[in-house]
Amino acid sequence: MIRITETPEGVVISVRAQPGAKRTAIVGIHGNALKVAVQAPPVDGKANEAIEVALAGWLGLKKSQVGLKSGMSSRDKTFLLGGINASSVQILLDALVPIQ
Repeated sequence: MIRITETPEGVVISVRAQPGAKRTAIVGIHGNALKVAVQAPPVDGKANEAIEVALAGWLGLKKSQVGLKSGMSSRDKTFLLGGINASSVQILLDALVPIQ
């Protein structure tokens, strides 16, 4: 199950990044994190930005509502989502995550 936490600042979600992939997509679940593959390389924050854009698109948010909270240079990251609640995130991800 994906770790999704509601905080006063917004919803925090755990993500496992797979940079340099052939396409940007939700790959599945890695431990308690959403596994996201992005085409962008892990250089100069390009992969982090690509994940922000992808999350915003998948969850119906503006890019400004998605921000990296921790894990700048790690594959294990947390993102802060604004303008959405944890139950809505869970419902959307349940529909998007491939069954493993």
